Amino acid sequence: MAELPFNIAVSDQELDFLKKKLDLVRFPDELDNAGRDYGAPLKDIQRLVAHWKDRYDWRKYEAQINMEMPQFTRDIAVEGFGPLNVHYIHKKSSVASAIPLLFVHGWPGSFLEARRILPLPVEESSDYPSFHVVAISLPGYGFSETPKKRGFAIDQYAEISHKLMLALGYNEYVTQGGDWGTVITQTIAADYGGKHSKAWHTNQPSLVTRLTPVEKVGLERTKWVQDEGCGYSEEQCTQPQTLGYGLADSPVGLLGWIYEKLLNWTDGYPWTDDEVLTWISIYWFSRPGPAASLRIYYEFRKSGGEFGKPAVSIPTGYSFFPKELVVLPRFWLRGKHVVFVSQHESGGHFAAYERPKELVGDLRNMFGKGGPAFGAVVSHNGFKP
Repeated sequence: MAELPFNIAVSDQELDFLKKKLDLVRFPDELDNAGRDYGAPLKDIQRLVAHWKDRYDWRKYEAQINMEMPQFTRDIAVEGFGPLNVHYIHKKSSVASAIPLLFVHGWPGSFLEARRILPLPVEESSDYPSFHVVAISLPGYGFSETPKKRGFAIDQYAEISHKLMLALGYNEYVTQGGDWGTVITQTIAADYGGKHSKAWHTNQPSLVTRLTPVEKVGLERTKWVQDEGCGYSEEQCTQPQTLGYGLADSPVGLLGWIYEKLLNWTDGYPWTDDEVLTWISIYWFSRPGPAASLRIYYEFRKSGGEFGKPAVSIPTGYSFFPKELVVLPRFWLRGKHVVFVSQHESGGHFAAYERPKELVGDLRNMFGKGGPAFGAVVSHNGFKP
């Protein structure tokens, strides 16, 4: 189970194949003035496909990711599933006693979500704590191996993430996650909390009397997502393999499926075409292919999963961003272990990517001097309590 350095190296043959697929695209028609009501707008997809085919330079971004993000792989054994080869980012702080932080992404994200926060937590400062950052590529995503047997659900994602931290020598650590990362890190807190997982933070609290104006807007956002934006989840929870044929065979289908979410799940984030295409390319060039990333939905539902286990007894932190998918009143989420709450004026589902300074600022406030979780990881805290 030795750690091996890893660099992304997509073959020329794969790049040529992608271009051939893009050359053969057949677009659907679209109603006049459809806007975004029916899904990803045709003019957006046509523009992005033309850019992907003729101007987008994958090699440029491949080199940037390899330079900015220290990548590794190692085999991690999961009970009942054998060893899986896991891809992850491991960026160490120059502060040897920095706090180990596990960052867990969701769908349609990847390890790439950690790219914009990565330089910030590792900084050395006398004013705030430093972190050693580990960002796992969940099995079935990015350049991690995918399980071959059915039944790999949230407990297994939590197990492999926890075992990765132990393999890296972090017997005690804290976690941060959104989307599926919320469910996985809360499960880590429930299953491994106290001895190993010392505190957890999420930007998507998932569980009334009076509601604030902000909370009323949040519930309206949640209702809109439930009414207009949950069809993807039902398909991925029930028949992911059927959808997978289209995503694995058509780069344009994959682009449309995920681009819609990048638009609708962010708070007016100014996506550049290159950003979108790099995000999508990670899925297209992923080790198992894009269909594997959908199965977490099916396995979660079939396992009778709930969004987070209730038996969490370690310090918990919540960051609220107004364009998150589920925006619940803070009153509903209060508990004796909730020690940190932060409300932001802007930001959406991909907080680490959209609002990296704000998210890292919350972690610094939660774990820094005077913070409610200061000293949670005593053996790795630059500031001794």
